[in-house]
Amino acid sequence: MALFDENASLGPASRAERRTPRRRGARIGYAAMAIALVALAAMSFLPSGSVIQQPGPVYDTLGTAETADGEQVPLIQVTGAETYETEGQLDLTTVQVVGNRQQMPSWLELVGAWFDPSRAVVPVDSVFPAGQTTEQRSEQNAAMMVDSQQEATAAALTELGYDVDPRVRVYAVPEESPAEGILQTDDIILTADGIPVDLVDDLREVIQDGDGDVVAIEVERDGEPVEVEVEPVYDEASESWLVGVSIIHDYTFPIDVTIELDNVGGPSAGLMFALGIVDTLTPEEVTGGEHVAGTGTISADGEVGPIGGIRQKLYGARADGATWFLAPSLNCDEVAGHVPDGMDVVEVETLDDAVAALDVIASGGDTDALPSCEAA
Repeated sequence: MALFDENASLGPASRAERRTPRRRGARIGYAAMAIALVALAAMSFLPSGSVIQQPGPVYDTLGTAETADGEQVPLIQVTGAETYETEGQLDLTTVQVVGNRQQMPSWLELVGAWFDPSRAVVPVDSVFPAGQTTEQRSEQNAAMMVDSQQEATAAALTELGYDVDPRVRVYAVPEESPAEGILQTDDIILTADGIPVDLVDDLREVIQDGDGDVVAIEVERDGEPVEVEVEPVYDEASESWLVGVSIIHDYTFPIDVTIELDNVGGPSAGLMFALGIVDTLTPEEVTGGEHVAGTGTISADGEVGPIGGIRQKLYGARADGATWFLAPSLNCDEVAGHVPDGMDVVEVETLDDAVAALDVIASGGDTDALPSCEAA
């Protein structure tokens, strides 16, 4: 068996022969590097189809907030009942979104976010639904924030033994919606197809059961009863029938509670609003002077619901100095394994759970016995 080509010269190669393959290899390597750099530069300017979620500002519900005029006022103000000072903090957490449909982050920015545990890369459609304008999104978030404050106040006052009376109010009527020119802002919805409407879900149920049929709605407008009819349209995104209005719960409260927080939208601050109100109206320090943060929607009956961006909120809270975090039970699968060092997370399903957890924390009780997302 021949190990070499018998026709090949076994003598030493010339200097030119030795250099030629190396030069050719070098040229190929430089060309490949140049192409890679050009591709990387091009990708850095290409839209990605995704946006980045990162920790946003943190607000102490027991502290102050800045008004649109730049004045510092208590974030929660109560009149008609005695209020009490506290040494602790109850922080609500937020998420900032980098990018939008008009200006999405580059691939280069996304790469940096992928390697940062405090940030997340998510599809743009999950934050900015197709067909929804920036104005519509802002109106929706503002409506959810107002509704969140109302629900939080109702939940807190119910927790403290007050009676509240819920009603369903029209918050906004967008242009070109099925209800434009029919329903008006601040209409109180009394019945739908003859069925009493006490909660938002009551109205939704009537609309869905009608399967597109015209809905007869009785409202209270400027103190007078008015009857109108609205034909719903089918929304492919939500797979439901809509009459095209933003509605919120409106309550008759025995005391006045004002929440001052500009430039923050959505419903996820509900739990912390409710706890802030409870603490403001409770003689004892609910937190025991501890720095507690949290998140979660809340309903008037005290049910705590899941929210988005909880990992970013955990990191935002820890950066602000919080050592305890109250998380909705339904978010626990996203929390486990992603808790920043130096922070303990307690899972809660209701406002009662949250108040009970704070009582244990404040009294120096057995905090190891508190339900934990990490344990789950």
